[in-house]
Amino acid sequence: MVSFRPRIVRSLRLSAFARTHLFSLLSSSHHQSGRREGFTWIGTHGRYMLSAEFAHDELQDDARAIEKDTALRLAFSWIVGDYCKESMLSLQRFFGSQRLPLISTGSLKLDLALSIGGLPQGRIVEMYGQKASVKTTLALHIIKEAQKLGGYCAYLDVENSLDPSLAESIGVNTQNLLISQPDSAENLLCMVADLVPQLETDVVIGGNHIDIQSQMTQALQKIHYLLCHSQTLIVFVNQVRSEVTSVKDSGRAEEVTCGGNALRFYAAIRMRISRTGLLKTEDKVTGLGICVQVVKNKLAPPMKKAEVDIQFERGICCEPEVLHLACEHGLILKEGTNFVIEGEVLENP
Repeated sequence: MVSFRPRIVRSLRLSAFARTHLFSLLSSSHHQSGRREGFTWIGTHGRYMLSAEFAHDELQDDARAIEKDTALRLAFSWIVGDYCKESMLSLQRFFGSQRLPLISTGSLKLDLALSIGGLPQGRIVEMYGQKASVKTTLALHIIKEAQKLGGYCAYLDVENSLDPSLAESIGVNTQNLLISQPDSAENLLCMVADLVPQLETDVVIGGNHIDIQSQMTQALQKIHYLLCHSQTLIVFVNQVRSEVTSVKDSGRAEEVTCGGNALRFYAAIRMRISRTGLLKTEDKVTGLGICVQVVKNKLAPPMKKAEVDIQFERGICCEPEVLHLACEHGLILKEGTNFVIEGEVLENP
């Protein structure tokens, strides 16, 4: 009689005669004892392995899995107890938070350059550029699109340069727009932090001996976590200045934004706006051409560009964008200065 210890896996390399004889012995012994131990034939060299060994390994794996699951749940309970419920780790919550609602910029080209179709709610966005690069006009278009979705908008104007007639000509509902003109950047930061819907916080912004960069850091730390829960979009319109680099860099001037590094760090999307030329009708200047470069994008690949035309007292020209994209995708043919749509020639004015 041949016996095997159930907890040790043994393999036997046998001749054809030995395999036949062994199999008959095992079969007869199992029938006599009433046990039904399973054997598995593996490979061409003849390996008999007890299936009881696999069952034992599966039981051990199940026990380890239960032990790991218990330890993980215990760690979760410690995290919730020591910190807060929002600190709970969850893949479902993580992937759900990535599908954020969007607000269009008002420009189809720019929405495509962002690769996600617009600006994400619950994040911080920075737009910056030289003077007279129509940053305010683009910001008003974002407000217009947000109002279309039923959102509440506030425009905090430190420079006191907002023209209500321009906002109305673009399509902004000024009756439902909150407008404030704080007297300093410090008050602006406090107002931004107070406008974001939030729970009770212990962070105090400002102080008699804290500079503007430190206050910016404190304000962004306070509101950054709260934005995703309230789905509030904050757009900072910033200016640039020239900063002379060190001597080893030949003393050349470098373009930097105001407010330090805090805004560059906390912003999910940063867009640089620059002028590319003038739009003319005959001899009259009717608008500006701008280039918007997405220099930072945490939600999609960055460094994409969009060229947008801005008409004075009107805003973004949507019709040329649609025609240009249709020509790129072969939906419309362009012959010289004219367009051909399904055989019909459309003259370009």
